Amino acid sequence: MSEIPRKAVQRTAKLASLPIGVAGRVVGGWGKRLVGRSSEEVSAEVSAKTAEQVFAVLGQLKGGAMKFGQALSVFEAAVPDELAEPYREALTKLQAAAPPMPARTTHRVLAEQLGSGWAKRFASFDDEPAASASIGQVHRAVWHDGRDVAVKVQYPGADEALQSDLKQLLRFSRVLQAIMPGAEVKPLLEELRDRYLEELDYRTEAGNQRLFAKAFDGDEHVLVPRVVASAPKVMVSEWIDGTPLSKIIRSGEREERDLAGRLLSEFHFSAPSRSGLLHADPHPGNFMLGADGRLRVLDFGAVARLPDGLPPTLGRMTRLALEGRSRDLLELLRSEHFIRPGTELAEEDVLNYLAPFVEPLREETFHFTRRWLRKQAERVGDLRSPDSQTGRSLNLPPQYLLIHRVTLGATGILCQLDANVPAHAIVARWQPGFAD
Repeated sequence: MSEIPRKAVQRTAKLASLPIGVAGRVVGGWGKRLVGRSSEEVSAEVSAKTAEQVFAVLGQLKGGAMKFGQALSVFEAAVPDELAEPYREALTKLQAAAPPMPARTTHRVLAEQLGSGWAKRFASFDDEPAASASIGQVHRAVWHDGRDVAVKVQYPGADEALQSDLKQLLRFSRVLQAIMPGAEVKPLLEELRDRYLEELDYRTEAGNQRLFAKAFDGDEHVLVPRVVASAPKVMVSEWIDGTPLSKIIRSGEREERDLAGRLLSEFHFSAPSRSGLLHADPHPGNFMLGADGRLRVLDFGAVARLPDGLPPTLGRMTRLALEGRSRDLLELLRSEHFIRPGTELAEEDVLNYLAPFVEPLREETFHFTRRWLRKQAERVGDLRSPDSQTGRSLNLPPQYLLIHRVTLGATGILCQLDANVPAHAIVARWQPGFAD
């Protein structure tokens, strides 16, 4: 198979199964209330089963739906692990099974994007892809001036599949609303749609990467490869080598783990003030540790545009949670629309929910572990617990969506690395509003 399937009828049928299933569960829920079960119990069960179906359906689809499903991991805190796990496994299998394009298809895309004489721009080009992604694959090549380069080529049909899936998924905002009743889901989905549509034009990604490369040019801790050439569906940038964080996670020494964790944290917190952008695809495959001790950063298709740096509101929120100032924290959350009008929450419940997340800032160096992360996931993932109910009652304003995704994703990587990180010093230096 050389292209992403475009069988819109089949894809739409799978997505259309979502609201039908939810309607059945809601009707069943009313029946259970009539026989004496509490509305909280029924609501939790409906949410769990809805999440299970959403994740199962998205996990079966390639392209846009899969990409969208990955992004919806911000909702996973509201879902018990036994429900989210099959979904994650489905995505992993899909990515591993993605067949490479035949060489003739790759050559056709290169000719369309770089001109019929595209081969003359390269001293050599490896037809065997070095890596694959949800909407494209990467080839290793040598540019005509002798530089080793990475050539990203978009799958034919990726744009149509992505746009079709996003259009369908936006229709099901009420389905996802059942998972997070306290959130305004539709604006979140619209924000995700807009950011993902940006990724279809590699010229936008090239522009992002140029800004990052300029901001970190000559930096002693971070290396961003320079862009060599770009077109809507092909992008050429300098090839860089290093040890992938995924390998360090599996078998890295203590020194490597701690260094990778510190550099990753500093990169994410410092990038908005230095470049006006936040790298919004925190995945171990997008980062490497070089022999020179610098962090290599790849893939700039997903970014949050933060021309004024990270929002000071997040710094103030973190400081108030750290100091246990529950009333001030509740007022701040209401004023910044993290709590929707009409939603009643007790200040102590909000503090109890948020305080454990700022534990890494309570000491000079924090040891991020899988055990700590599991503890947090269990705390907010048990739909019967007070913390879970509080979390599901909070809203996530769209402008914070990608920041939230990066925070969750990067924290997950730190815990996989089992890294000791001076998180307090990094946040104090780079997060506006924290030290005020």
